[in-house]
Amino acid sequence: MAEMSDSNLDKPSIVQQAIASCCGAIITSLFVTPLDVIKTRLQAQSNPFSKGKCFVYSNGLMDHICVCENGDSKAWYKKPGHFKGTLDAFVKIIQIEGIKSLWSGLPPTLIMALPTTVIYFTCYDQLCEALKSRLAKDDEYIPVLAGSLSRFGSVTVVSPLELIRTRMQYRNLSYNQLYTCISSKVAADGWFSLWRGWSSTVLRDVPFSAIYWYNYERFKKMLCKEVGAHEPTFFIAFTSGAAAGSIAAVVTLPFDVVKTHRQTELWESETLKIPQRDCTSTWAIMRKIVAKNGITGLFAGIIPRLFKVAPACAIMISTYEYGKSFFSHLNEKMNQRP
Repeated sequence: MAEMSDSNLDKPSIVQQAIASCCGAIITSLFVTPLDVIKTRLQAQSNPFSKGKCFVYSNGLMDHICVCENGDSKAWYKKPGHFKGTLDAFVKIIQIEGIKSLWSGLPPTLIMALPTTVIYFTCYDQLCEALKSRLAKDDEYIPVLAGSLSRFGSVTVVSPLELIRTRMQYRNLSYNQLYTCISSKVAADGWFSLWRGWSSTVLRDVPFSAIYWYNYERFKKMLCKEVGAHEPTFFIAFTSGAAAGSIAAVVTLPFDVVKTHRQTELWESETLKIPQRDCTSTWAIMRKIVAKNGITGLFAGIIPRLFKVAPACAIMISTYEYGKSFFSHLNEKMNQRP
């Protein structure tokens, strides 16, 4: 990426930042979704999903519940197949079902990923600018604070959408039926019922964001200094994003395991009418997992999580940085016109 102008007029606007983050989310989902479709097929083959059960889908950028009855997610497990491994599954799915099947989870991913990513990345940049103007410009803790606040805000705004989307997917509701369903739930349990599962999401995503942005900004500065660049190139952003994402993924994995546990229990209790256990707090679930599987139980799935999170973070941030650079150059050209 070429050097950007220091002029405030040349900096990308909020709308341009939103467009850049939106493009990043789409490109990331296009690249990473096939990995999770294959993983889900392999999982369904060894342990078939029963009707009404649910699984957590994650493409490294976003995750959400998919209930195994009706809806687009049916394509993910209706043909378990006989796969010997990841590469074998990749080849056979393309040969038997066509290449489109590798993106069968894309629509629900984009429905959730786009608003979350736009809010998250745009707020992060805006908060960084605001904090830099009030604090020391090179304060290394600005990314931690900005990353935490922006993630907290995006999770809070989008959390009810996740609950609504899952209800529509499971029960195949019309908008009128959905409105009636949500109204009755709010009347019975209050408005806060729309944010069930919010706390476990915040406990995972806010620390992830703080660790990610702190390390990303450090790695970016270090690599820029190493190659003598004033602004990050695509390669620098990609490498820094992958490294920062990997570190954050490992550190926050225990909270991810707990969140998955709580999500699946919550939705199975509603869809299968299974009474929820008393052990519902984050720390209580952690103790339960450690008692059952040892400390390693809190780090279950670390390899597949890294395989998804590292490339997702790398693709997302490098695309976003490139988009901002593009708009910065565009603004510079526009401002130079007489």
